[in-house]
Amino acid sequence: MSLTSLPVLAGGINDPFGTEAMAPLKPSPQLSARVGEAPCATALPASALTAVDAVDLALCNHPQTREVWAAARAQAALVGVAKAGWLPNLDASASTTRFQYENNAYTRNAAALTLSWLLVDFGQRSANVENAQQLLNAAAATQDATVQSLFLAALQSYYSAQATQAAVISANEAERSARESYQAANARYEVGVATPADRLQAQTALSQATLNRIRAEGDARNALGALANALGFAAQQRIVLADLPAAPAEAVFQKEVDALIAEAQARRPDLKAAEAQLKAAEASIDLARAQGRPTISLGAGPSWQDSAGVITQGGSVGLTLNVPIFSGFDTTYRVRSAAAQADVRAAQRDRIRNQIALDVWKAYQSLTTATQSLKTTADLVASAEQSERVALGRYKAGVGTVLDLLVAQSALASARLQRIQAQLDWNVYRATLAQSMGALDYTLLQAAAEGRP
Repeated sequence: MSLTSLPVLAGGINDPFGTEAMAPLKPSPQLSARVGEAPCATALPASALTAVDAVDLALCNHPQTREVWAAARAQAALVGVAKAGWLPNLDASASTTRFQYENNAYTRNAAALTLSWLLVDFGQRSANVENAQQLLNAAAATQDATVQSLFLAALQSYYSAQATQAAVISANEAERSARESYQAANARYEVGVATPADRLQAQTALSQATLNRIRAEGDARNALGALANALGFAAQQRIVLADLPAAPAEAVFQKEVDALIAEAQARRPDLKAAEAQLKAAEASIDLARAQGRPTISLGAGPSWQDSAGVITQGGSVGLTLNVPIFSGFDTTYRVRSAAAQADVRAAQRDRIRNQIALDVWKAYQSLTTATQSLKTTADLVASAEQSERVALGRYKAGVGTVLDLLVAQSALASARLQRIQAQLDWNVYRATLAQSMGALDYTLLQAAAEGRP
């Protein structure tokens, strides 16, 4: 390696190889759709909590994000360790010795400055740097995969909390309808045009609706507690959620599954991490082989000695050739072990590639089902509302039965809950498909806020 190829010490004495710039950004609001040096959020916003706010808080406060970021920075520093092997070493030594011979005594002082530089190692340092660099790439990709997993978990908690709150609203509507039916049945009973059975059936339906509302409120409180915990707060922390966004009018996905799988295999960070791990293992094979090859080193430096008042100065310069002849088959087994590790990494990469295809297939099919369910449940709610209005009007007019009315109201309550579940499924599976493709970031939330699929 020539002097002109040595790294420029542009990063300062504390980081001459610029390893801090090699490390990925800290997981924070600085994901692909966010720019600037925005600080991590540590408190709930003053306004209603949006999905973007929830993700920011989860990524900033979750210990796992700090763990993977620290691991990436540690590996970046190891790249600097590997690159340091290209530079010379400069050592200083000094000694003082007191000699006593019968009645004679004198002191010897010595000092030396030694420069040592490994000039030729037949690929050992290059393989070491390549290994460290690929491990850094793997650490950065692992951080991306972890961030996307936490991103998805935060969204799932947030959407679940929104869905439970929507279920409370639906339960209140069902209770209101049941109370109206009871009042109508009671009024008809009091004027003698309805039987006691009608009033009792309406009373039973009202009590059941009230019980459903109480349970829905309990589920909503539990979901908010789980969301608070996911964001790094105590479960009792009061959280006000933004309104559930309306589903887009046309939630259509035109890409073929094969194209989605190919795109996922090009983008998934866990596959990139596996590829980098394989390349690092292959570099380890080269490193193991190079460790059994000769090396040529340069040594030079001045020396000084004061012995009983006699001062001598000198210096030396020379080349040292080190040729390993026999090391007890150490190199042979190191190469064999490194090759086996490379086979392990290759198998892991292939397994992850197959898993990606399955992840995308399942997420796509789930999202397709949820998309179809959105339209169907919208029609279901509309028809159930119309049926409930007709049944109530007929019963008040005396031409319908209370059983017809209660069945219509039960069908409407069920349709509303299925609509809420369909919206929850669509939001979650949409995020799941993005995560399975390695494309889960803030652009997904911006599209949802704008009502785009």
